[in-house]
Amino acid sequence: MVKIADFNALDPAEQQPLFLHLKAAQQVELLMAMPIAERKIWMRVLDPDDAVDVVQGVPPSERAGLLDLLDRFSRNEVTALLAYAEDSAGGLMSPRYVRVRPDMTAAEATNYVRRQSARSAGRTVETIHYAYVLDVEQKLLGVISCRQLLSSQPEVLVSEFMSTNLVVIHEQMHEKEVAKTFSLHPYLALPVVTTDGRMKGIVTLDDVVDVVHEQHTKDIQKMGGSEALDEPYLKIGLTKMARKRGSWLMALFIGEMFTASAMGYFEAEVAKAVVLALFVPLIISSGGNSGSQASTLVIRAMALGEVTLADWWKVIRREVVTGLMLGALLGLTGLIRIMLWQGVFHTYGEHAVLVALTVALSLVVIVLWGGLAGSILPFVMRRLGFDPATACTPFVATFVDVTGLIIYFSLAKVILVGTML
Repeated sequence: MVKIADFNALDPAEQQPLFLHLKAAQQVELLMAMPIAERKIWMRVLDPDDAVDVVQGVPPSERAGLLDLLDRFSRNEVTALLAYAEDSAGGLMSPRYVRVRPDMTAAEATNYVRRQSARSAGRTVETIHYAYVLDVEQKLLGVISCRQLLSSQPEVLVSEFMSTNLVVIHEQMHEKEVAKTFSLHPYLALPVVTTDGRMKGIVTLDDVVDVVHEQHTKDIQKMGGSEALDEPYLKIGLTKMARKRGSWLMALFIGEMFTASAMGYFEAEVAKAVVLALFVPLIISSGGNSGSQASTLVIRAMALGEVTLADWWKVIRREVVTGLMLGALLGLTGLIRIMLWQGVFHTYGEHAVLVALTVALSLVVIVLWGGLAGSILPFVMRRLGFDPATACTPFVATFVDVTGLIIYFSLAKVILVGTML
């Protein structure tokens, strides 16, 4: 985090690049530590979409004051952007982009682009990689790259070499879909349009990188069994952090109580064959790990668009085969370990072979079940409208712990009946 004293100590030529490179939360911290006169200068350095992020990063009571520091033109731009949802394409876009008319010649368009890209009253276009061809109603007709423009004959009309094979983003599109659109197309910027095709602005690749970074942070926090913090770790209040983490911990704790209930249900079996209790951690951890692996892979595939709700049956078939393979591997390893210890230390008594078979078969079934549960739960969450990331490690592990114990002791009752039970 950059402190105001360190920022002021920098050479003026170094301050602006650093300020523009900072995250919105860091810019807010610097701005609020500045005198009003300096704050006004730095607010006017920001592009409209970046100014929106700063305004949204301060308490509501401070927002009007920041908006008043902007010139009238920029204030109108920022106010218009604030009307969009923060996680929509409209909330990400910049209204400053290069535009040309279809009836311009390449020479006229070049001169026009040059004038738009020149600094004017502190306002510059977001990027000059592309120029967008609009009609008189501001409807998007096509796009041209600067390379196309510079390599065209001066007298050729823009309409003759513009590309009409357009990839557009609708203004209400969610930021996740915006990021997915960028991942499918090799563009540095994409136009944002209304439902009737009027162009409102552009979203650039650097904006999407910030969205992806923020979304991944939230997903990782959810996968760890916590609500998304929405603030830097060292900045969030302890009470707020405890609340966000405590709600999930309490839910998982209540879920784990069923583990004790399952153990209590099979209390008689455990009392007769205490050796079974030795393998409880092994059994439940293997099932939980298998479920967490499957859940993580499916959630990531969903995020990348590799898997949709319609692919649920394909995923289940793959997890059945994979689960059997992994379960057989772990089961065989467990069987060898038990027999080896029995041969060397005589640890498990006269029925060690049956105990080994119980553990091995339980591992096959529970690893298979864990993989199925971990892969199905993200589909269920998505179908119900929830974030699949919440179905990952903690929830899956808790669910498989309880059901895994039931599977383990049920198989033990079948295999060990008449001997140890």
